[in-house]
Amino acid sequence: MRVLSVLLAPILLAQALWVGARALRLPEAAGARTGQTGQGAPLRVLIVGDSSAAGVGAATQSEALSGQLVALLAQNHTVSWRLIAKTGATTASTMKTLQEAELGTFDIVVLALGVNDVKNGVSLRAWKANYSAILDLLRLKCGVRHIYLPAVPPLGDFPLLPWPLNVVLGARASRFDAALQGLTSDHNARHLPFELGLDPPDMAEDGFHPGPDLYTLWAEAIYTQLSRDL
Repeated sequence: MRVLSVLLAPILLAQALWVGARALRLPEAAGARTGQTGQGAPLRVLIVGDSSAAGVGAATQSEALSGQLVALLAQNHTVSWRLIAKTGATTASTMKTLQEAELGTFDIVVLALGVNDVKNGVSLRAWKANYSAILDLLRLKCGVRHIYLPAVPPLGDFPLLPWPLNVVLGARASRFDAALQGLTSDHNARHLPFELGLDPPDMAEDGFHPGPDLYTLWAEAIYTQLSRDL
């Protein structure tokens, strides 16, 4: 695949520039990024990530990952939650954000990162180092008990991306996700496989982000694993 990427470099660059110029720019979901809700045993939840964690593709946070996951957890817990996410976030930029933030203590962290590192050409070695540093920081700074790492999604299935760019980025995403799985044992974290279909009707209109229905399925999948562990 690396040889193919080199041979196709001019085409891939042209396609990447074309996608960047033509891609629809959707806003992050509106709404609160911190709060407390529910009743029951207290549970402190931090969600960190890129545009998918920020809810791009949904109108409000209640339709996005954070709102739907918190609503599920609030059925049996008093959930104190916070969302730290930004469109375009990479592992490097997220590390800087977390270093500068006043975080507090959390029981659970959901960390959704990878797509921007994959498409921006960050090396696998640098990505692993950055990701490991984030995990170490969360343990040290937040006293986290459970860390959940949603898989790097299959970019090859994103409707926005043309062939052969989708094939190359899809293969690269698979390598990054395999590396992510390798980090879990070293950091006592849990990898959450990506088992959702990316059918165009369920995606946002930009063909790159989840729509509300996909956010629902994603939140339910994460909640299923969290509820087992809790």
